[in-house]
Amino acid sequence: MKIVLAPDKFKGSLSAPQVAKAIAAGLRRADGSVEIDSCPMADGGEGTVTALVAATGGSLETRRVTGPLPEMRVDATFGILGDGQTAVIEMAAASGLALLKPADLNPLNTTTFGTGELLMAAAALGMKQIILGIGGSATVDGGIGCAQACGLPVILEGGQPVSGSEPLCGRDLDSVVLIKHGRGSAIERVRINVACDVTNPLCGPNGAAAVFGPQKGATSAQIQWLDGALQRLAQRTGKLAEAATPGAGAAGGLGFGMLAFFGATLRGGAGVVIEANDLRRRLAGADLCITGEGRLDAQSLVGKAPIAVARLCKEMGITCVGLVGSVGPGAQAAVEQGLRGWFAIDGGNLPLQDSIDHAPMLLETQAERLMQQLRAGWKP
Repeated sequence: MKIVLAPDKFKGSLSAPQVAKAIAAGLRRADGSVEIDSCPMADGGEGTVTALVAATGGSLETRRVTGPLPEMRVDATFGILGDGQTAVIEMAAASGLALLKPADLNPLNTTTFGTGELLMAAAALGMKQIILGIGGSATVDGGIGCAQACGLPVILEGGQPVSGSEPLCGRDLDSVVLIKHGRGSAIERVRINVACDVTNPLCGPNGAAAVFGPQKGATSAQIQWLDGALQRLAQRTGKLAEAATPGAGAAGGLGFGMLAFFGATLRGGAGVVIEANDLRRRLAGADLCITGEGRLDAQSLVGKAPIAVARLCKEMGITCVGLVGSVGPGAQAAVEQGLRGWFAIDGGNLPLQDSIDHAPMLLETQAERLMQQLRAGWKP
């Protein structure tokens, strides 16, 4: 029997590779002859680097780059996939909200410059493609800091070029009048796919400042100013169409910046990861696929990796079941998406902290039971 393991992380408990390892151990405890292909998944957010590197036999690189504040320096890790030609970067590693103390939250003061430095580090390694996950940002700078760090010509009011060493922040949005593309930066030779599951435009009531500004420390007055400044940036640079594109408002407008200044493509995160993992090929001929995540509920249907895996399995005619931490309202809708059944490690009544503390053992046990049922003739 061939089984493909394609789980996402159990947030706050286990990474996707750890989840896959525990499931594999349980399956083998019940049947030592089972053929297992471990393919950890992600949806473009936290854990994407770890999952893709593990699934493709890749490697990790670490660089010291600018943090979300211009004066900060952080050690940020990104991945090189097993093909040796694709890098995977989480912008949160350099420009993330989690890197700041609550007292330092202020999107006027934060920058995506460090994310640009990571892009350039990948380009310097000869990568032909970059997968950029843009969740968890501390920024609302429209990507101007990232463009600056990548050496794209950024022109300020009065015609002067921007400094290459003083990172642009959210407060500098109204100073930028032009960002040029196609002027020789090494990053322009690299194809960039942005993993992005939000559909917010750059500006307006559903835009970057209005929706995501509060969580990044923006006051009501700052939200109003940032929204106007982002609109004016799109107008001055002639990128109004890009500003209206779904996903342009992601990561404080970095989605817009990648579209407008880098020629990048915005795609659903889980789909990007499925493609990078070559999951379709790996599923071919499988008897079963096991996916999973920390909690299966209605939110799972909104861009989450396990449902994307289930949909692909349904298309390919492969049975897909889930091993999950817990089950919540709306989970039943997953059946229509191709998830044929699921097993929760909490048994429906185990306290959350106990599930978290004992997740590896509980996953192993549940996987062993599943394998025993399969050997006894149970069909999902």
